[in-house]
Amino acid sequence: ELHPLDETQTKAFMKVIEGDPFQRLFLVALFTGMREGEILGQRWDSVNLDTGYLTICQQLQLHEGKYVVMAPKNGKPRTISLPPYVVDILKEQRKEQAENRLKAGSLWENSGYVFTNNTGQHIKRQTLYRHFKKAVEAIGAPSVRFHDLRHSYAVAALRAGDDVKSVSENLGHASV
Repeated sequence: ELHPLDETQTKAFMKVIEGDPFQRLFLVALFTGMREGEILGQRWDSVNLDTGYLTICQQLQLHEGKYVVMAPKNGKPRTISLPPYVVDILKEQRKEQAENRLKAGSLWENSGYVFTNNTGQHIKRQTLYRHFKKAVEAIGAPSVRFHDLRHSYAVAALRAGDDVKSVSENLGHASV
């Protein structure tokens, strides 16, 4: 069952995640419609902050107890245009990550991922899940899943006047 956030819930969600270590990740999901595995597997070499484009060419999935890099769903990379707000979020993320790299020193793992922990390792799904569930419970929407951020993006984009074909392409759907 789909549970996209409505406008009031979206505002409440954005407020409640302020200061959360995954605030930027949640906002990128909410404003791009990227899947959880796509965000977790997103690498800096596929992001162009100057042009405002991001290419989704892999995803990070938990498979038989191990994290594995896989092709994106439908097997085809896609490039999406980022709203200026998201570009700013990613610039903040890059800056914080550079600071963390300096603090971690030789402990830093140069994974290349956009979203990492304080030592450069990929984010674990369980950790992300706990933070997400805490946030949606705080806004009184405990049934909302991370995947519903995709649906929230789609509903908001369509309400804002984006055409169905563009929204479908951004989401990586095989067809409209």
